[in-house]
Amino acid sequence: MGFFSFLGRVLFASLFILSAWQMFNEFDATGGPFSKELVPKLTTVRKNLSSKLGVGIPDFNATYVRQVVATIIFLKGVGGILFVFGSTFGSFLLLSYLALTTPILYDFYNYRPTKPEYGLLLNEFIQNAALFGALLFFIGMKNSIPRKQFRKKTTPKPKPKTKAV
Repeated sequence: MGFFSFLGRVLFASLFILSAWQMFNEFDATGGPFSKELVPKLTTVRKNLSSKLGVGIPDFNATYVRQVVATIIFLKGVGGILFVFGSTFGSFLLLSYLALTTPILYDFYNYRPTKPEYGLLLNEFIQNAALFGALLFFIGMKNSIPRKQFRKKTTPKPKPKTKAV
């Protein structure tokens, strides 16, 4: 059972680790190709938040977007590696990544159901929600299994001395 649990964690975390590795290799002064996809999404979020809150939110500059991409690489890479070894902290890093990026990157709610982007974004959103649920399940199972309890070692009672006849 231990081997299959480890294999399952490796396969699950490989999604995050390989993605982080690809993003790291493409990372440059501008943040790589991922930042080009992220800027319009963050701009939409900024516009929505400013209109709903009635507060002006400054534009996102290239340095900010680069830092966001670096943070995403860190959360995916380190979280995935720690998750392989069964760390709850690694699963919390992956949960943070999914909670922060899923509603921003897969913003199906900004499209009409008749648009082709709607179906694609909704599908990706639901897949990330399923990954989020799997991580919650892992944390729940990890916390429900009692840790090894050490029994007190009892010292053997001394044998009564017998009198020699």
